[in-house]
Amino acid sequence: MIAERDAEDLIAEAAAAPVDGWGFDWLAGRATEERPPWGYAQLVADRMARADAALDVDTGGGEVLAEVPRPPKLLTATEAWPPNVEVARRTLRRVGASVVAVAPDGPLPFRDASFDLVVSRHPVRTDWVQTARVLRPGGTYLSQQIGAGTMRELSEAILGPLPPPAQQHPEQAAAAAEAAGLRVIDLRRATLRATFCDIGAVVWFLRKVIWTVPGFTVDRYRAPLGELHRRIADEGPFVAHAQRFLIEAIRP
Repeated sequence: MIAERDAEDLIAEAAAAPVDGWGFDWLAGRATEERPPWGYAQLVADRMARADAALDVDTGGGEVLAEVPRPPKLLTATEAWPPNVEVARRTLRRVGASVVAVAPDGPLPFRDASFDLVVSRHPVRTDWVQTARVLRPGGTYLSQQIGAGTMRELSEAILGPLPPPAQQHPEQAAAAAEAAGLRVIDLRRATLRATFCDIGAVVWFLRKVIWTVPGFTVDRYRAPLGELHRRIADEGPFVAHAQRFLIEAIRP
């Protein structure tokens, strides 16, 4: 049984495992997370089937975009994390998408009104002014985003008590979209149960989802990791909650 293995063995295994791309297959059998009720991948597929030119911002390893059954004639993705760029290029060959490496927080390197659809799953940051600029009149922006306080229980298990989250609230995103000249037509939120069955799953997740514990390293947080391992051994899987919201906006 994984949960019965020594903490150091589990931590070492997770610390050595690759975290490139944006897939979570390594956690199979070790962690679970509920999916949002709106079905983001299907929403993207539906809108891609009606688009002529589409852009996926912060594509990760291209995992979501690669599953689009009817891609548009022009399909482009951006990615800022260098290890993911080559992963995305390999993954997205099947749908004929080009992948553009961009600088974090830099402008979108495209002409005004280049796309009639822009999508983004879990963007690091949404530049609403740039998004509005590259959309054609009548174009759509669709995004599933990380909500305020996501995985707060896990963050506090490692860091201790935290202040209430000040950013990533859905209402803030909607206000920023409207301020950039977009019109929000859909805004939904969901709280999703996540479970971690062993400390290795926790370590791998924290290495991959870096905003949960900024600056995370095993050596820096070995003491709270040990405490959490003992808690899982005594009480069973550790439960946290992911926050997600869906926002859809159009450029008038």
